[in-house]
Amino acid sequence: MRKVYCIIILSLFVGSAYAQNVAVINSNAISNKEFIWFYKKNHSGNSNASYQQLEDYLNLYIDFKLKVLDAKELGMDRDTAYLREVANYEAALHAQKRRSKTNAEYPLIINEYKDAVLMFNISEMKLWKQAQNDEEEKKLEAEWISELRNRYTVKIDKEEIRKLTKP
Repeated sequence: MRKVYCIIILSLFVGSAYAQNVAVINSNAISNKEFIWFYKKNHSGNSNASYQQLEDYLNLYIDFKLKVLDAKELGMDRDTAYLREVANYEAALHAQKRRSKTNAEYPLIINEYKDAVLMFNISEMKLWKQAQNDEEEKKLEAEWISELRNRYTVKIDKEEIRKLTKP
């Protein structure tokens, strides 16, 4: 009987941990906090979004994260130029004294920068150096995203997205 209670309690903890994520990409969770912070940052602090707006933006954010995952699998996150660039950015943040490591936004800012640099680097390699014009670039990107979505497991929690919408 004791084992049954332990299993039930453990299941509740695991379920509640997942319930705070809007999506999971290959076991890498995108938390509500991370997604909403990113959404507000790119929408002038506006958090009054409809379900459809959040779902559309989440799909763009997932595409971004898939590109970053692809870059990491290619080892681009271990490149010395990349590591130096990230270290320089962190030093610049510390020099501003507006953001400290104890600030709640600090990890979000650093992760966004790291991911953006990786996405830029892999996009340069896979798109910009390959495409001759805008149309070709769009076609290459659509094919790349399709291939990434087929390669990696993407799960979206639509109920969590609903919880984030304002009535």
